[in-house]
Amino acid sequence: MKDATQDPISHSPFSFKLQKTCSHTHGRAGVFSTPHGIVETPRFMPVGTVGTVKGLTPAQIEATGAQMILANTYHLHLQPGEELIAKAGGLHQFMGWEQPILTDSGGFQVFSLSELRKIEEEGVTFRSPRDGRLIHLTPERSIEIQNTLGADVIMAFDECPPYPAERGEVQAATERTYRWLERCVKAHQRPQEQALFGIVQGGIFPDLRVAAARSLLDFDLPGYAIGGVSVGEPPELMYPVVEATAPILPENKPRYLMGIGTYREMVRAIAAGIDLFDCVIPTRFGRHGTAMVKGERWNLKNAQFREDFRPLDETCPCYCCQTFSRAYLNHLVKSKEMLGYILLSLHNVTELVRFTQRIRAAIWQDRFAEEFAPWLDEK
Repeated sequence: MKDATQDPISHSPFSFKLQKTCSHTHGRAGVFSTPHGIVETPRFMPVGTVGTVKGLTPAQIEATGAQMILANTYHLHLQPGEELIAKAGGLHQFMGWEQPILTDSGGFQVFSLSELRKIEEEGVTFRSPRDGRLIHLTPERSIEIQNTLGADVIMAFDECPPYPAERGEVQAATERTYRWLERCVKAHQRPQEQALFGIVQGGIFPDLRVAAARSLLDFDLPGYAIGGVSVGEPPELMYPVVEATAPILPENKPRYLMGIGTYREMVRAIAAGIDLFDCVIPTRFGRHGTAMVKGERWNLKNAQFREDFRPLDETCPCYCCQTFSRAYLNHLVKSKEMLGYILLSLHNVTELVRFTQRIRAAIWQDRFAEEFAPWLDEK
């Protein structure tokens, strides 16, 4: 086992301590320290877009083992507004979550709200889906909003190109993302309280990704993310991008793969050297009556569960699995009872957090490549 301990960053409340690395892959175990606590990596982070992980209380989220959650700059700006959140004492106080928070910059909405926005060099103009008003989001405005919200980690404003897109279009978006990062760094007013992460773009083109990653190193940021994946491309095109990009990013900084939350994708990314993940999958599945169990997806509406009185997963410590049967969950989901969706969301978040905890333990014991071999194959 290689010991790759790094000295913490002395001048900042943020540090990443690399504790162990896998002897057969680039997989790594570390600790990311923030003003609101630590995040043991690799780790899955639940998404709380508007300041809430859908259907779950902060206490329930903490019970899943989650150590950091996400919120979204664009949506919180629309409702209730960053000024109100600041009056409440900041995002942690407002939503009752005392552990680390990361805010996305609004860059993903440049992709997801393509029919409601116009991209220019200065920034992006959105038409609000709420009331039709125009919202002009620039790199400077995104950072200003995030500084006001007060999350531990804030993201640079970027342009996320769609899939498929021509190489020229992707290259232009990647170059603009670099220029916007320069503006974000200059606009950031709270570097001692909030870590600004840069985002590597480049679409499905590994050479563009590598060049973008290398260019971002000049900024010496507290952390780096790989964005613009899981935007419609097949996994076999995503894996080479991550595997080419991750090792270029600094060893002593956290590496975050944005928008990823499936078993195989996380295992492959961790093997490439990724530390952090987020995705809406666990609560979205829960709201549709689907459970994530040991690598499988179960539709609890199915008749096979009607008289199945076993726990959903007998190895899972969550409240759902420790208290209720598959038959009861089947009944709740078929009756469209809110409790069923809450319980499945609770279990699903626990499942993905525990999955990354298992990987962390395997890296510590140098058995990651062996234990997770079924997820690491090429199929």
